[in-house]
Amino acid sequence: MKLEVLTNNENKEIQNAIISKIRELINYKNLEPGDKLPSERMLAEKFGVSRSNVREAIQKLEFYGLLFSKPQSGTFVAEIGQIAMNGIMEDILRLEEPDFKSLVETRILLELKTVRLAAQRRTGEDLEKMGKALDAYSKKVLNGEDAVQEDLLFHLAIAKASGNSTINTLMLIITPEIITNFEKYHVCDKDQALIGIQEHKEIFDAIKAQNTQLAKEKMKVHFKMLYQYCYNITE
Repeated sequence: MKLEVLTNNENKEIQNAIISKIRELINYKNLEPGDKLPSERMLAEKFGVSRSNVREAIQKLEFYGLLFSKPQSGTFVAEIGQIAMNGIMEDILRLEEPDFKSLVETRILLELKTVRLAAQRRTGEDLEKMGKALDAYSKKVLNGEDAVQEDLLFHLAIAKASGNSTINTLMLIITPEIITNFEKYHVCDKDQALIGIQEHKEIFDAIKAQNTQLAKEKMKVHFKMLYQYCYNITE
């Protein structure tokens, strides 16, 4: 299985500079909601950056609902007033990188809801993906190998099974940062990874049985040590 996550942007300063320039362009040209922006190629040339940098910035603004794209047509200003547009862009530019504790807390809150939805809505295909992720995690742990990505693949499969695209997207956003910080904080030792096999299996079985309450309780048990650990982190 391949871990499909949103790119963890290593060029945040470049991206923010492009967002600032797009804001200036909208203000300077007094673009109204529904007006079309110049093409990615033209913006890249104008700003002196690569098209991929421009594309990432546009995708970020699309995620926050400030721009939208039409296939074969281009990128357009969303139906938002200019004052609100400027205010939201300013907030985006001020966003801080989340710390590990915040990421984990957010993940736990999301997954306690996600696992109940997954138990309600899971399909046979969803169960198959969860099962493959569980098998991959178990195999690596039993071989004494690092299984961080396989662990998260299992949880991402649950998020997808929830049928909630927003929750799924949020999980995809926070996953890269969790992977990046995992080794830094050494959250789980070998014994805990072995325990994780059984905990994952119990979560899987509850989802398969469509027992929403049991699924939530098993997820709580799974996150108990991680949650406690977060409050012992010394920055």
